[in-house]
Amino acid sequence: MFAAQRRDRILHRLRENRQIIVKELAIEMNVSEGTLRTDLRLLEEEGLLERTHGGAVPVKSASNPSLQPAPSRSELNQKEKQAIGRQAAELVQRGQCILLDASSTVFELARCLSEMDYLTVVTNGLSAAEEIGRNPRNNVILIGGILRHGSRTVEGVLGRSILQEVHADLFFTSAEGFTLDTGMTDFSMYEAELKKLMAANASQVVALLDHTKLGRRSIVTSIQAQAIHTLITDSAADPLFLRTLGRMNVIQAT
Repeated sequence: MFAAQRRDRILHRLRENRQIIVKELAIEMNVSEGTLRTDLRLLEEEGLLERTHGGAVPVKSASNPSLQPAPSRSELNQKEKQAIGRQAAELVQRGQCILLDASSTVFELARCLSEMDYLTVVTNGLSAAEEIGRNPRNNVILIGGILRHGSRTVEGVLGRSILQEVHADLFFTSAEGFTLDTGMTDFSMYEAELKKLMAANASQVVALLDHTKLGRRSIVTSIQAQAIHTLITDSAADPLFLRTLGRMNVIQAT
């Protein structure tokens, strides 16, 4: 990976998560911590971020709105994600067992499901668990693992034994990017491995991907394209890209 590409990924990660941890990102990008620190120093000199002990955060500047802290992951394309979540909720039936990842798009689905009764929901997302757990007639199982710093996401495969006992009807998942060749891809290897386990224990995989994710790829594959039963995107999705998906069940939310 060229230095310019690596720095673009650093800025993208910063926009998504509002902070960077050097140790974590070095593993995910397969580069040394020293290389990342050099990248952060150069980006700081360009006024694109502020370094902290062990990482970096967005620049804060009252005089320059373009340098205000980047929107959080849940704030990006929020209207599109809400539309996708509403559409996805129509696939869920009372009494089903479903798996939910910890993505912000799937959280919008969780908000729609909080009024549905007698669901069994297995998730690694703390926010999704809390949302659906507001209804006492739902059964929520939180997958064990490592709490990712600065987020409400549990990562890792410590919950493998739980997943092996679950036979879910549907697995709803999102990603950083999706192409036919690479499938659904993410920055985190730990997150991708957990999604693979979740997909293996569901009868159907439903991908929730807003239009900005289509045709883009990240570092590691979580779900292969052929394993996806239904892909739900928004009305701004490129029709040419959607036509390349062939017989995959594609739903555009409005």
